[in-house]
Amino acid sequence: MKEASVHEHPGVLADNGLCEPKTPAGRRLLDLLERYLPALEAESRENDREATLPVHLFDRMRKEGALGATVPEDLGGLGVRSLHDVALALARIAGRDAGVALALHMQFSRGLTLDFEWRHGAPSTRPLAEDLLRHMGSGEAVICGAVKDVRGTTVLTRAADGSYRLNGRKTLVSMAGIATHYVVSARLEEAGAPVRLAAPVVARTSPGLTVLDNWDGMGMRSSGSVDIVFDGCPVDRSRVLPRGEPGVRDDAALAGQTVSSIAMLGIYVGIAEAARRIAVVELLRRGGAPPAGVRTTMAEIDARLFALHTAVASALTTADRLADDLSGDLAARGRAMMTPFQYAKLLVNRHAVGVVDDCLMLVGGAGYSNSHPLARLYRDVRAGGFMHPYNFTDGVDYLSEVALGR
Repeated sequence: MKEASVHEHPGVLADNGLCEPKTPAGRRLLDLLERYLPALEAESRENDREATLPVHLFDRMRKEGALGATVPEDLGGLGVRSLHDVALALARIAGRDAGVALALHMQFSRGLTLDFEWRHGAPSTRPLAEDLLRHMGSGEAVICGAVKDVRGTTVLTRAADGSYRLNGRKTLVSMAGIATHYVVSARLEEAGAPVRLAAPVVARTSPGLTVLDNWDGMGMRSSGSVDIVFDGCPVDRSRVLPRGEPGVRDDAALAGQTVSSIAMLGIYVGIAEAARRIAVVELLRRGGAPPAGVRTTMAEIDARLFALHTAVASALTTADRLADDLSGDLAARGRAMMTPFQYAKLLVNRHAVGVVDDCLMLVGGAGYSNSHPLARLYRDVRAGGFMHPYNFTDGVDYLSEVALGR
């Protein structure tokens, strides 16, 4: 897939960065996504202004197989398992509309985590994972995660008939408006048993489930990140994925958190690259020899982009290498995946923002208007600092513990 840019990536970046797919399945995904880039670019301003998820484009992606990208081929998907290739795909989409890339990440991430459940999960959870993956592969299921709580904790309790009931409210659930299912982070509370964590899978049609139309974010406005209310939603026990104990650190679980989230780094690299393209086009349009300060800023922008590409690609390579390796100490595996992810995320959260800021400075006052694409990138890139795992403070806590051997 050819990236529309002012200059091609230099060879050293193409060889070591987030520039080319590593697998045939990743190449197929990029070729498929290329169909949507013109429409994304043409509609991005309107989608941002109206805070609208482009439902018609997601419908096309569903029908044409793009939403089944991370579903195994045996179950009807494209079979993209490389986290590097998923991150690259998100970067290409984010260069046109980062909100759409964030929403698309929901589906891609769910395919990756369910694929692991299907291959390596407990026997009791594999049938559920396979069922969901088959429906994703056929285009029937659009699944997103619901993690962040509003007003307390989302709780799963046992009903008299042996099934479960889910109560609570989740916020910032990207793509929620078109999802058919939600994988919900919840506390499992049962009489006579210790509190556990669980991930019930709740269908959109479940009684007591309400998807609100309340999205009005500062950035990522085309992601459709709305709230969901669960009011006594019935959940069959076969539709509950077990998780760990609340408040107990399980380093083995860091591997799953890495797989589900690390590809998001591609979104913010894609935003920074898009800002750089806009700035270069503007500088070339002006003509003449730019002042020394402009040349210095451009050199620093490219150096930071090089650092982001190489750091993110390295973290993704480590995650891909360890994702299916269950042969050793699982806690050590989890730390070995999460630590480079957090190094790269800390760099991306800081320097992608800096790149966009510098590009806005180079373009000048025109970029400060909400009608200018740089204004959207300026707002969108700041969402990276809020994404888990981890936000800045939690990430610093984790990395400082690694550094000090605690």
